Amino acid sequence: MRTEAIHRQEELIEHVANVDGVLGEMFLEEKKPSPDQLMAAVRRSCLQRKFTPVLVGTALKNKGIQPLLDAVVSYLPYPSEVQNHALDESAEKESRKVILNPARNDENPVVSLAFKLEAGRFGQLTYLRMYQGCLRKGDYIWNTRTGKKTKVSRLVRMHSDEMEDVTEAFAGDICALFGIECASGDTFVNQPNLHLSMESIFVPEPVISMSLKPAHPKDLDNFSKAINRFTREDPTFRVYYDADNKETIAQGMGELHLEIYAQRMGREYGCQCVMGKPKVSFRETLLQPVEFDYLHKKQSGGSGQYGRIIGILENLPPEDYTKVEFSDETSGTNVPKPFIPAIKKGYMQALEKGALSGHKLSGLKLRLQDGDHHIVDSNEISFIMATHGAIKQCYEYGAWGLIEPVMTVEVTAPVEYQGAVMGQINRRGGIITGQDSSEGYFSLYAEVPLNDMFGYATELRSATQGKGEFTMEYCRYALCKPAVQEQLIRQYQESLGQGTASSSKKKQRS
Repeated sequence: MRTEAIHRQEELIEHVANVDGVLGEMFLEEKKPSPDQLMAAVRRSCLQRKFTPVLVGTALKNKGIQPLLDAVVSYLPYPSEVQNHALDESAEKESRKVILNPARNDENPVVSLAFKLEAGRFGQLTYLRMYQGCLRKGDYIWNTRTGKKTKVSRLVRMHSDEMEDVTEAFAGDICALFGIECASGDTFVNQPNLHLSMESIFVPEPVISMSLKPAHPKDLDNFSKAINRFTREDPTFRVYYDADNKETIAQGMGELHLEIYAQRMGREYGCQCVMGKPKVSFRETLLQPVEFDYLHKKQSGGSGQYGRIIGILENLPPEDYTKVEFSDETSGTNVPKPFIPAIKKGYMQALEKGALSGHKLSGLKLRLQDGDHHIVDSNEISFIMATHGAIKQCYEYGAWGLIEPVMTVEVTAPVEYQGAVMGQINRRGGIITGQDSSEGYFSLYAEVPLNDMFGYATELRSATQGKGEFTMEYCRYALCKPAVQEQLIRQYQESLGQGTASSSKKKQRS
């Protein structure tokens, strides 16, 4: 064991010497660094984001926790060593970045971020990270997103599951408050006219959806409370009501993600849930640009409706398949500027449900180039309906296709099961991007459509005798296979009572 420890230490010194100049010189001179010199080199490398220490442990047995905390203190930057920015949203135009002062005093206004919500014994517990200023018990703070004013009646510092009441918190501290209605990622300030907000984390779009309902009607109140709390805690967990099917739909980042929330509802709220079949978030997109010229005209006595729009609907590149864009390229007074927001609103409404398979539209850019209006009959609803009609016209004359989420999958298993695992990924339409092996285990990296990943956990356990495991995260959207696309179109048309998908193939002509 001692021999292996010495070997590992030499390996550590060599790796750190590759990214730190001071230790690199000592390594070339064949000088052995002291523990303090090695720790200083690791810290410098961490601050420059060139080296990432990895520590192991288990919270269940409380092993390795103290070394982890020591490493946080020794290697990670102090709050004063990091330059934090806030976005000043007081101007009507684009927000500008403002550098925050990390000094531990009350000379600057308070800027703090609610980064975690927790249901405690005394109600919702909101964790705040102080970025600037000093927050004291009894102060008033404002939520910059909602503008709501709240009094800080109790201020605590958390030690695991124990609370310590404090009277003030400075920049760099993490504190907790009770009785604040907010969402994860909200910014709080102590001046009502201070329109600053911290940069929020990147929240990817949900890739899977499932119907969710309580097993017993009497649990409906607890179900609503749980949904309200979980959606505030986790921005990647979204819930909406589908009026067509009269179902509550939960959206998330994977099947396991939604299953965990269903289990938490039963455990924390006593509300057992019934989950429907998972549904992948397919999207409809245009395969090549198409021009449109649509006139909406309606006369029924008195003032009628009149609106005409001319332009091009374009497809965005594959890396922007999740985006939608709108561009106003009009000149003159054919389309008055006050009606442009109505056209954009109609465009966004039309994207909610496509004519091909009923899924949302994405990866599109509408370029409005010209149009026409009537001095009496033109109004907002006229141009909203004209935009809806223009999108339908594009369906009639454009070439459309379906796109689906593709996941980055990493499978780890013993080497003897490598062939079986590769065969499973290939059968599921995956593209293997790389693999490596170490100490009898191998890791396989692949990109697989999410629609083909259902049930893979059970199949992997069976093939590897329970020794294999995998992780999966969203990568990108890509065009569906023709067979999958035809199946989705046929199912959608059958749900509408239109029989086969023969008519939909006409809509896909270029």
